Amino acid sequence: MSSGFNARYTLECPECQREFDPLTPQTYCAQCNSPLLTYFNLAALRGALQREEFSKRGRGLWRWHELLPVNDPHFQLTLGEGDTPLLSANRLGSVLGLPQLFIKDESLNPTGTFKARGMAVALAKALELGLREFVIPTAGNAGAALAFYADRAGCQAHIFMPADTPSLIQYEVRMAGADLQLVDGLISDAARLAAGEAARSGWFDLSTFKEPFRVEGKKIMGYEIAEAFAWELPDVILYPTGGGTGLVGMWKAFAEMETLGWIGAKRPRMISVQAAGCAPVVRAFHEGAERIQPWEGASTLAAGLRVPSLFADRLVLRCLRESHGNAVSVSEEAILSAQQELARLEGILAAPEGAATLAGLKKLMESGEINEQEKIVLFNTGTGLKYYQGNHGS
Repeated sequence: MSSGFNARYTLECPECQREFDPLTPQTYCAQCNSPLLTYFNLAALRGALQREEFSKRGRGLWRWHELLPVNDPHFQLTLGEGDTPLLSANRLGSVLGLPQLFIKDESLNPTGTFKARGMAVALAKALELGLREFVIPTAGNAGAALAFYADRAGCQAHIFMPADTPSLIQYEVRMAGADLQLVDGLISDAARLAAGEAARSGWFDLSTFKEPFRVEGKKIMGYEIAEAFAWELPDVILYPTGGGTGLVGMWKAFAEMETLGWIGAKRPRMISVQAAGCAPVVRAFHEGAERIQPWEGASTLAAGLRVPSLFADRLVLRCLRESHGNAVSVSEEAILSAQQELARLEGILAAPEGAATLAGLKKLMESGEINEQEKIVLFNTGTGLKYYQGNHGS
C-alpha cells in the first residue's frame, strides 16, 4: 500500500499485492485471476473520523462517503439505497428460543434488493472514471439494479440473464429500457456471452468481482450493523451466498472499523447459506478446499443462489474460516417453509434467498452449533414480491 496513485486509497490484488491505478478503469488481476480490493488510508482517517458523527448525517449509503471510493460528490449516484432496518425478530425468536434474533431487511432498498448498494457505488465510480456504457451477466436482481441506476445516470445498460429468471425481474429491466438479452442456461452461460459482447463493443463489465467497487457498496451493511448494535458486533451473521460480495464486503468493513478504532477485535461467525441444488461454497468449505469448483446441474427456486462458480472463491472461503464460521445448504422445501414463517410471524415477505437464512439457522440449531444466548442476524436480501407467479394460495 505504498504507491502514490491516490492519496485516499490504493487498489490491490489480495493474492500478489500488486497495485493498480485507481484513477483509470480497472477490472481484476489477470495474473492471479483475482478480484481487486480497495485499501483506504485508514491511519489518516483514524484521527479525522469519529464514529458518532455518522449518525448525525442524512440517511443513506453515501453518509459514509469518506470510506467509499468516489472522490467527487457530484458522482454520488443514489436512488435512496442503504440504512435498511435491523428488526428485532421477537415472535420468531420466541418460537425458536432465541431471545436475540434480528433480521436485516434489505428488501427496502431501491429495486427491492441489496444489489442496489453495490450498483450505486460501482456505477458512480465508473461514471467518475468517464465510462458510459455497461454490461452485466446476472441471476436477476443485479441486472434490475443496473438498469435503473443506469437510467438515473443517463447511460446505457446491457443485461444478460437466464431465460427462466422470474418474470417480474425481467419486467423491471424492460421497464427501465435496458437492453435485455435472455440466455438459455445459467448465469455462467450469461457471463460468457456478456464478456464476448463487451469485448466486441467496448462495454464496461460490471460482473460480480470483475470490477473493484461493487463490494465497497456492499460493505456498508457491515458499518450499519455495527452502528445499530452500538459498535458491538453480533455473534453470528447468516448470509445467503451467490457471488459472495456481501460476505467479503462485511468482513472487509469489520477490519476497517477495527483499524479506525471504532470496534474491538471481536468478530461474528460468518455463515454462508446456499441451496442444496447449488452449493459450491458449502462443498468446498467442508472439504477443506482452497478453491471452489463449479457446481454441475445447478438448480434452485432462489434465483440469486443459482450461481455455480464464484470468481472471489478464495476471499469467500477466507472470510468463513477466519471468522470460525460455517457453510450450510438447505432444501427447497425448507426455504419455502421459512419464507412462509417469516411472513406470518414477522410480517416480512422475504425473497427465497433471504428465507434460506432462516432455514440454515434451524439446521444449525439442530446440530447444536448455535447458542441460545447468542446475538444472531439473518439477512433478507430482497423482497419476495419479485418471485410471485400468481399461483400461490391465500
